[in-house]
Amino acid sequence: MKFTNTVAALATAGLATAHGHGHAHHHKRAAETETVSVPGPVVYDFVVMDPSKSGSPEAISVDDACKGLAEHKFEWLDGAIAAACPSSTTSSSTSTATPTSTSTPAPTSTIAPAILQETAAAITPASSTSTAEPTSSSTSSVSTAAATSSSSSSSSSSSSSGATGLDADFPDGEIDCGTFPSEYGAIALDYLGLGGYSGIQYVTLIDDLVSDIVTAVTGDECHNGAMCSYACPAGYQKSQWPTTQGSTGQSVGGLQCKNGKLHLTNSKHKQLCIAGVGGVHVKNQMSTDVAVCRTDYPGTESETVPLAASSGNTHPLTCPDGDSYFNWEGKATSAQYYVNPKGVSTEKGCQWGDGSEAIGNWAPINLGVGYTSSGKFLSIFPNTPTTTKKLDFNVKLVGDNLSDECRYEDGTFYDSNGAISGNSGCTVGVTSGNAYYVFYE
Repeated sequence: MKFTNTVAALATAGLATAHGHGHAHHHKRAAETETVSVPGPVVYDFVVMDPSKSGSPEAISVDDACKGLAEHKFEWLDGAIAAACPSSTTSSSTSTATPTSTSTPAPTSTIAPAILQETAAAITPASSTSTAEPTSSSTSSVSTAAATSSSSSSSSSSSSSGATGLDADFPDGEIDCGTFPSEYGAIALDYLGLGGYSGIQYVTLIDDLVSDIVTAVTGDECHNGAMCSYACPAGYQKSQWPTTQGSTGQSVGGLQCKNGKLHLTNSKHKQLCIAGVGGVHVKNQMSTDVAVCRTDYPGTESETVPLAASSGNTHPLTCPDGDSYFNWEGKATSAQYYVNPKGVSTEKGCQWGDGSEAIGNWAPINLGVGYTSSGKFLSIFPNTPTTTKKLDFNVKLVGDNLSDECRYEDGTFYDSNGAISGNSGCTVGVTSGNAYYVFYE
């Protein structure tokens, strides 16, 4: 189905403090008994579909997109993001929140795409987003592509070393909770001190909803009642999360520890790690390695899933299929990555920082990677308001079919029109082929 004019709003959320999340999570601390909950603000970036360029999306300002909504020239096609504009009315929701409102923050780990279409009688409304799983043949081809791309990466990468059993079915309810499932594709992150897990959530259930979540700290264990999340190799993502999610929008993910054994929480997948849609990579052209850290989502939403982008090599980034992967409150989600300064190890950069250095959740730059039926949407944006530090190298997007230019150079963001007003980042669409985040000096 071809639309005359569609707009995609990509919503990304930064971290408010060193221990803040986009949703309300409680964080257990070694020397304290109290818990805290700090939401992060939401920033929106819009692109418009131009039919004269075969549907390739182009950048559009927030003001123009919101004006189009206010004048009823546009309407939401998929999930509405009511807080994206000062006043955007849809058939399902009305909001007067500003774009930086924290009243309904999006997940810190994702871009939440929402599509607008021109309000014309000749345009047929799109059907609801499909959540059907990919066919076995398409899944096989995606897995092969991800595996091939991963094999071209440096063997020294801490994010992909030691991965075995990617295709093995997980023996539901047979493995002790204290035994990390490394023989089934998961990557042990021993540096976090959580028994190899990327995050552990102790949850309280009330009336089939998670009413309270306490996030484990170093030294805690995966024990009865815990949701135990895990990392997968580059190009892959965890397949496990329960239907039951947080009562106030928090995300929950991983295997469940029940009666001392690990249990699957998503019956659609028997393997712990599944491939993304492929076609998105990091290419490090510098002489120094870079730690690129993905948020553990759905789950703790902390940036603990590591990719060591080694010097001179190309590595796959996981791009979730928004039509079949985890949905947040009915909306498609995608991946968010934190880019650390050059030379920072994944062991140091892919965990919570204390603000004394521009690393971890204080890293200067974020990457957003998402996919829906409209295509891939890739972004580079600052990690504000958490930090105003500048990255000590440059990042640009290159590829076969990009809708626009997007680069971060010497601390400033640029698109095809030059420096971006407000220095708020940039987003491009990818209709086909490969795209690369290039790190250069």
